[in-house]
Amino acid sequence: MERAKINRINELARKQREGTLTEAEKAEQKQLRDEFRRDIVGDLNSQLDKIYIQQPDGSEKKLTGDKK
Repeated sequence: MERAKINRINELARKQREGTLTEAEKAEQKQLRDEFRRDIVGDLNSQLDKIYIQQPDGSEKKLTGDKK
């Protein structure tokens, strides 16, 4: 996610704490937060795809699990 979008998320969070967030800004905040979450989950899944577990016999087994 671009630095400008992260800055906007933080700006909207400050406005929310002040209680001056409009309905349009609330919708923008939700959209930006959802995009941020998708990026984080995608990055985490990418990292997990590269993990292998070393077995006691020395072989390596790819880490598997549920991805939601």
